[in-house]
Amino acid sequence: MTSPAKAEGSGPTIALDPQLESTPEPVKGEAKLEGRSPGQLMWQRFKRDRTGVVCAWVVILYIVVALAAPLLTKISGTDPYTLYGQDPTYSDKPVLDDFGLPLGWFGGISGDHWFGVEPQFGRDVFAMLVYGMRTSLLMAFGVTVLLMTTGVVIGLIGGYFGGRTDYWIGRVTDFFLSFPQQLFFIAFMPVVTSFFVDPREETPTYFRALAMLIVLWLLGWMGMSRLVRSTVLSLREREFVEAAKVSGASPWRIVRKEILPNVVTPILVQFTYQLPSTILTIAFLSFAGVGFVEPTPDWGRLFAAGSDYAQQDPAFIFFPGMALVIFVLAFNLLGDSVRDAFDPKSGR
Repeated sequence: MTSPAKAEGSGPTIALDPQLESTPEPVKGEAKLEGRSPGQLMWQRFKRDRTGVVCAWVVILYIVVALAAPLLTKISGTDPYTLYGQDPTYSDKPVLDDFGLPLGWFGGISGDHWFGVEPQFGRDVFAMLVYGMRTSLLMAFGVTVLLMTTGVVIGLIGGYFGGRTDYWIGRVTDFFLSFPQQLFFIAFMPVVTSFFVDPREETPTYFRALAMLIVLWLLGWMGMSRLVRSTVLSLREREFVEAAKVSGASPWRIVRKEILPNVVTPILVQFTYQLPSTILTIAFLSFAGVGFVEPTPDWGRLFAAGSDYAQQDPAFIFFPGMALVIFVLAFNLLGDSVRDAFDPKSGR
């Protein structure tokens, strides 16, 4: 086959192979490169953190145990309200000696009472613990969601609009921060209940829970608000926010579409720290006698009872104490892992 003719004065003509002009097909077995979203990258970094994964499973286990408390006590054949040491129905299986102390090893552990029994009354420790976990976790989750939502909304408003709006929000925040929280809890809780409940009557459990929720909410949103405000102040001058303003986007759309997605990371990290802190606060209120009281099972009430029995029966406080320490430690380590997954530059 003769070569194609060349035009006079033109450069050499190069004949291209048609196979070279086609798009190369990927080699068999070669991985296809795909872009990953920030959420996928975060999830991959989190899965590589063994400590974070183990702590996440521990937290999930606690939540499952708390939600399944009625089923677990049904399996164990106990409940948190029966006085096994005083109820004549169970006189054929004594659990307390003549001095009101548990019979048997390590606080009365047996096949009927897996974690032993309470001195003086003989209530089952396992049943009180799982129901106490349920009470504390549900209460802490509700309080944390409420105060986090309030803090995020107030922080977004103050940080984005600035000016006099930010000034007055800042002064209100300073006012609430001026209250000594622990002392205010102890002093204010009886005042709240006395307004609505006759002192001669017993305060209903639901009302105590509602009063605790209100007090913890009013005195707990300020930290989240200041964190979100400081983040929004640094974001509102960024180029993408200015571009949204120039395009005519409304403030609500800018906050919702441009700013809020960029503050999700500190919100999630703060949530993992706030929840165990709230559980400890609720336990403190019950321990101080202004939270949940008899016969409502609660972590703090278990510690309050354990302080009375510490010398005669130190085993009574062992399982509630270990459960609380493990949960708080796991949740704090989980918060560190979530922070490192979102921001790899802050790795431990």
